[in-house]
This record gives sequence, structure tokens and C-alpha cells, in this order.
Amino acid sequence: MSIVLVVEDSITEMQLLTSYLQNAGLAVVSAKSGEEAQVKLTSQRPDLILLDVILPGQSGFELCRELKADPGTSKIPVVICSTKDTEVDKIWGNMLGANAYIPKPVDLAELLKTIRQLIK
Repeated sequence: MSIVLVVEDSITEMQLLTSYLQNAGLAVVSAKSGEEAQVKLTSQRPDLILLDVILPGQSGFELCRELKADPGTSKIPVVICSTKDTEVDKIWGNMLGANAYIPKPVDLAELLKTIRQLIK
């Protein structure tokens, strides 16, 4: 079973995303901040990271840049999932190494299609 690390500070969004992913047969590990995600990454290696941009402390953009710069996590696909959905945000996410950018509210079919393409 593939594991997705969901980094999301909104409890409602976390519950929604977790239910979508679990119903699709994926295991979910959750973190409410970039710092908590870093801690979880020391003990678990997810197959994909679903990352919000607006987080307490370190932003999702900063975390994405760090993950892609670290040889230990650089190969893990990162999908940014955010209410920040301007073209500039998408370009910035791409420049920082994100593999995909999905705007909120999340389209379930698009989310699952993207995840399936990235987890092989």
C-alpha cells in the first residue's frame, strides 16, 4: 500500500483529504506543519507528499525547496495543494521542484489521477 504524507494545518481539509486518499486505498500520515513533516520523514518514507502552501512557521514552498535539495527526500514526488492558485504560485511551485500543483477546493478526480501518475 502506498503512503501519502499530507501536510495541512486545517483540520477540516486534513479530514477531507485523508478520507479521499484512504477511500482510494492509500495509507495516510499527517502533519500540521513543515517542521512536523520533517520529523515524520525521519521515521517514515512516504511514496508522495501532499503539501499545503500556507502553514504555521515554515511555508509549504520553503519545505518543498528543502525536500528537493535533500538527497534523502529529493526523489519523493511533491504535490502542492493550495488556495494560492495564481499562475505565479504555480510557476513558483514548479521552480521549487513540486511535481504538480492542485488548487483548492480539490477536485477529487484530478487529485487521484495526479497521485496515481506520480506513484508508480
